[in-house]
Amino acid sequence: MYKVLIIEDDPMVAMINEQYIKRNKNFEVVGQYNDGRSALAFLENNDVDLLILDVYMPKMDGFETLRRIRNKQITVDAIMVTAANDRESLEEALHLGIVDYLVKPFTFDRFQMALEKYIAQSNALKDIDTLSQTSIDHIIDNSRKKSEGLFPKGIQEKTLLLIMEHMKSNRNVWFTGDEIGEQVGLTGVTVRRYMNYLAESGRVIGEINYETGGRPCMRYKVE
Repeated sequence: MYKVLIIEDDPMVAMINEQYIKRNKNFEVVGQYNDGRSALAFLENNDVDLLILDVYMPKMDGFETLRRIRNKQITVDAIMVTAANDRESLEEALHLGIVDYLVKPFTFDRFQMALEKYIAQSNALKDIDTLSQTSIDHIIDNSRKKSEGLFPKGIQEKTLLLIMEHMKSNRNVWFTGDEIGEQVGLTGVTVRRYMNYLAESGRVIGEINYETGGRPCMRYKVE
C-alpha cells in the first residue's frame, strides 16, 4: 500500500483529498499538513511514497517545498492539486518532476486517474536496477500514454470525463444513451459504448426502461 501525505492549507480541499484517497484501496493517508515547512519536517523522519501538494500555502509554498525535498534527496513523488492554472506554474511543476497536475475544482474521476498514473509509473520502475536504452524508451513511451492505458480499447479519457461531468451535473436524472449524446455532442452509438463501461465499473447506474411505449431501452443516472 502506498503512503500518502496531504499538504493543503484549505481544510475543505484537504478533506476531499483524503476522502478520494481512501476510496482507492492501494493508498493510505499517513498525515496532513497545511504548510510546506511542517510537511518537510515530517518527511525528514518518515517514509512517504506520494504527496498531494498545493501551491499556494503560508510559510512555504508548494514549489519551494518540492525544491527543498529534491535538494535534500528525499525520495517521494508528488501530484500537484492547485488553483494555479497559469503556464509558468505548470512549467515549474514539470521541472520539479511531478506525476500529475490537477487544477481546482477537480472531479473524483480525474483525481483517481492521477493516482492510477502514479501506480503505473511506480510499477514500471519496480525491481529494475540497470536499464537498457530499449527498456528506458519503453518506460518513457508508456508514461506518456499511461492515461490511455487505464481504459479499455475505444474508451478515451477526454470523452469519458465529458460524459461523467454531464451526468454529475444532473444527478438522479435518468438519461438514455441518445439523450446524453444529443446533450454532449456525441453519437448515440459512441455514448452507449461509454455508458456500458461506466455501468460495469459502477460509476453510473443502468437499468432497462420498459415504459417507453415501444421498444425497451437502457437508461442511466448518477446518484
